[in-house]
Amino acid sequence: MASGHRGFPGFDSPAAGFEAPFEMLEACHQRVLRTLGLLERLQAHVQTHGCDQQARQAATDVMRYFDVAAPLHHQDEEIHVFPAVLAGGDTALASAVQQLMEQHRQMETRWAALRTVLTSLVSCQEGTPQPFAALRRDAVEKFVAMYGAHIRLEEDVVYPAAKNLLNSVQEGAMGADMGMRRGANIRPPGNA
Repeated sequence: MASGHRGFPGFDSPAAGFEAPFEMLEACHQRVLRTLGLLERLQAHVQTHGCDQQARQAATDVMRYFDVAAPLHHQDEEIHVFPAVLAGGDTALASAVQQLMEQHRQMETRWAALRTVLTSLVSCQEGTPQPFAALRRDAVEKFVAMYGAHIRLEEDVVYPAAKNLLNSVQEGAMGADMGMRRGANIRPPGNA
């Protein structure tokens, strides 16, 4: 596995601030895709090299992202994006939102299973043979495919609809809330 990732994977994606919440959500999607790529490379690496320091670090990085950033991202959508679209009254869009919310629950379940294997990988000893064998290739592929389809539906259908339904004040409040839930020192719009 190439040692090109350092620390938290994918943070070299375009910077977006809380003042542009939809751009921030899309930048998060780029980090999701990079982290999923790291997960795929990790699986291949461990099958060939077993447990080594690179494998343990990559497993730690993947876990950090899907334990912390991904749940916050899903909350952002469920608190701000999805309710706006549902309130718009479009039946097809409401169906898409329901599908996305169900996928969030499925992703959480699939992540829990993947995380168990990654946890054992993080604590494995050098040279341990095939500690990743419990994580079937198809489990990783299904997780990656689900996220890919999920992101496309959000970016192609649901985010544009939400952008059209939210005014600038609502978008500002959305960005402020996203920042506050991440510990950023941000004041909601209108609070000088």
